[in-house]
Amino acid sequence: MHVAATGSPQVSDRNFRFGPFELSERDEELRKNGIRIKLQEQPFRVLVELVANTGKVVSREELQQKLWPSDTFVDFDHSLNTAINKVREALGDAASSPRYVETLARRGYRFIAPVQNNVQNDAAPPAPTLPPPPTSPSLGSATPLHPELEVPIPRRAVTRSLFALSQIMYLCFYLAALVLLRYVLEIGDSFGHPWGMVLAGAILVTAGVGIPLRLYLLSAISFDYQRLGEKFHQLFPFVLALDQLWAIAPFLLIPQIGLGGAFAVSAALLYLPFSERTLIRMAYVASRP
Repeated sequence: MHVAATGSPQVSDRNFRFGPFELSERDEELRKNGIRIKLQEQPFRVLVELVANTGKVVSREELQQKLWPSDTFVDFDHSLNTAINKVREALGDAASSPRYVETLARRGYRFIAPVQNNVQNDAAPPAPTLPPPPTSPSLGSATPLHPELEVPIPRRAVTRSLFALSQIMYLCFYLAALVLLRYVLEIGDSFGHPWGMVLAGAILVTAGVGIPLRLYLLSAISFDYQRLGEKFHQLFPFVLALDQLWAIAPFLLIPQIGLGGAFAVSAALLYLPFSERTLIRMAYVASRP
């Protein structure tokens, strides 16, 4: 059992800016483009220590002495590794290609991004405060707007749930098409002999690729993977192409739902991947570079 018995560190008025981020030691806040990023206390203190010594190597021993007092009983190596990983997640950084936190084997860590450091003291005038993020007049001043979409940021539980439901819907599409594959063959053959095999082959290939893709996205959103915004941005061209192919599937059901119904369902499916992208951008405001 680990017991964290760290004392309260001395509060400082130091503020730092690097890239789109603002770090306030006094307020214990990390913000990106004005949006607060959730970061636990120990990873926050590790980040402050690295940023305050930007360009310098901070050894693991130095971090242990400053942030984990000698009377604290913890698995230090595990705690520090966890803290560094959470810092990288918050910054959208990666150990393999760092933009902010660089790991130096057997030496420690170094913050490599340019930093603007503003140390406030009693003799210095207070630094000008940054304007708050834009808010929605109709929903009250406490509701921030998305920095890119300019819409009120909804509850993350709502956006993540809607995204998960869309992945489940596609999984149902794939499984239903595979189970009813012989009917697809019959429908395709009604247009001419080669079309049945063409449609069946297309379903087998796209469903074979789509099922693991949807399972990955569903597990990532379920476990709240903090870099999902960046990953989905990279995957979006492929997701878009796959979804556009499946958007024409309702036209196979014209005898059952009619031409108008097939057109309406197809139009909705054509728009759905763009809705998925918007949901991800709302849920993971800070995870895209």
